[in-house]
Amino acid sequence: MKILVIDDDKNIVEAITIGFQLQWQDVEVITAFDGEKGMNAFYDQIPDVVLLDVMMPYKDGFSVLKEIRQSSDVPVIMLTARGDELDKVKGLELGADDYLTKPFSHMELFARIRAVLRRTQMPAPVSAAPSFVTGDITINFENREVTKAGKIIKMTPTEYKLLFLMARNAGRVVPFETLLDKVWGPEYRDQLDYLKTYLSRLRKKLEDEPDQPKFLLTERSMGYRLMKLGK
Repeated sequence: MKILVIDDDKNIVEAITIGFQLQWQDVEVITAFDGEKGMNAFYDQIPDVVLLDVMMPYKDGFSVLKEIRQSSDVPVIMLTARGDELDKVKGLELGADDYLTKPFSHMELFARIRAVLRRTQMPAPVSAAPSFVTGDITINFENREVTKAGKIIKMTPTEYKLLFLMARNAGRVVPFETLLDKVWGPEYRDQLDYLKTYLSRLRKKLEDEPDQPKFLLTERSMGYRLMKLGK
């Protein structure tokens, strides 16, 4: 497995590299110390995971993330010395899979990497189940394809897992904690920012008016509900 670390703090990069060498030997660590070199390494090496610092010279982490998401759904974990919630939400909205605030332990980093890799595994195809249809949205469980008005909607693995879980419980309120547990893992049960951000992304892809959703509804203080509507 290849892990690309893009961070201008050489001490952080060295500590991460040594940590992998000591505790996760089957990992190749690729390093870059600014955003431009990081993107060059990304295209050259095609990593399995990217660890991306926010504050860097020449091209910051958010700009790098935008460029990565134009062509790839590779898991990206943002690294930052700032604990600003707005930075966290911005990273998630741009497509980051997770967020770690410095300083962090090697064990926490390894756990986060394993978690994002687990989330990139799509649910197994459900060949015996019919497609789910609500309004002009169709979810084909067999080929894991989502369409709106006949047009294929590109989904990240995490987006599809979240939509899949809600579709399998269509019409019922799925509690926030259940969605976080089943999609992200039990260690994320109190991370509502992740869930809110991904629901917003789904609404932008599936709703005609994301600010006035008719499919993906919020049940205040309880959870989310995917409505089963006729065409």
